[in-house]
Amino acid sequence: MKNLPKKSALSEIDGINQPETVNQSVAKSVQKFRKKQPSAQELVEAILKGDKIALSRAITLIESTNPEHLERANEVIQGCLPHANKSVRIGITGVPGVGKSTFIEAFGKYLTSLGKKVAVLAVDPSSSISHGSILGDKTRMEELVKDENAYIRPSASGDSLGGVARKTRETIMLCEACSFDTIIIETVGVGQSETAVHSMVDFFLLLKIAGAGDELQGIKRGIMEMADTIVINKADGDTIAKAKLAKTEFNRALHLFPAKNSGWIPKVTTCSAFEKTGIDKVWEIIAEYFELTKENHYFEQKRKEQNQYWMLETINEQLKSRFYNHPEIISLLEQNKKAVQNNELSPFTAAQILLEKYFKV
Repeated sequence: MKNLPKKSALSEIDGINQPETVNQSVAKSVQKFRKKQPSAQELVEAILKGDKIALSRAITLIESTNPEHLERANEVIQGCLPHANKSVRIGITGVPGVGKSTFIEAFGKYLTSLGKKVAVLAVDPSSSISHGSILGDKTRMEELVKDENAYIRPSASGDSLGGVARKTRETIMLCEACSFDTIIIETVGVGQSETAVHSMVDFFLLLKIAGAGDELQGIKRGIMEMADTIVINKADGDTIAKAKLAKTEFNRALHLFPAKNSGWIPKVTTCSAFEKTGIDKVWEIIAEYFELTKENHYFEQKRKEQNQYWMLETINEQLKSRFYNHPEIISLLEQNKKAVQNNELSPFTAAQILLEKYFKV
């Protein structure tokens, strides 16, 4: 008998070929459907009928940085504009770990139980290294995401001020056109730069936790001045007494700030999003605020000022985008970067050269 060659211990034995797990005909039809791009008019009509899928596709369109999508995105926004401005907009912020997602889910479920239609625009922080974002808010809000009267849209913050996605302002209008009457914006929670979200909401809610050692630190931050109410979350179990003490301290702190133009005196309350206690009190405070500001016409005046502010912000954004995407500027920018790094040009001179070149072309 001839000696058979020895097989390596790492060699594989031929197994049974597995059947295809994907139906190719179904896959092709899905791909064909995805490739089909609805017109702006079709998207607007579907949004006005309350179609969440059309709403998601429209939001993706306006968030796109592709210049080819800009015209269709503007058509969608313009078509939805007459049907917008019929909601209340609530901004919710707080440091990471304060329980924003848990609170928003409990708060959102409470609002839908009252017959409200709630849209949550959750902004996740983007990595400064990979520029990626987890976008896990739908996973964290597993009960609210299944609610027929709720819609959750996570977006990456990118490099936007205050962790507000670049197109959040337009997204609000689309959600309003889709008949959502309560818009909640959850921000990253990074301190003073939260002015971005403050400039697009009617009511600004600051979440805190007791015993974190930031009571005095919170007083120093400008974010306290913007808050219309402070809610101390996680007031359950052994922390109830600490939450009550923190409530007293924050109430004292709020008296140090100047009176608001709205005539509203900010309030402090406690709740437990986990145990779903105190949520109704939060809504009572918000409803009281809206009653006051609509009565003294501050609500309407603030909306007008915000519209003007976002017009100017859009101009700034478009100028910046066009500058950096101009072919001649792209090549000149690289040259000037190297010159600045090698101390051949000052940063200010280099910037002046680039700007003069841009305005000449």
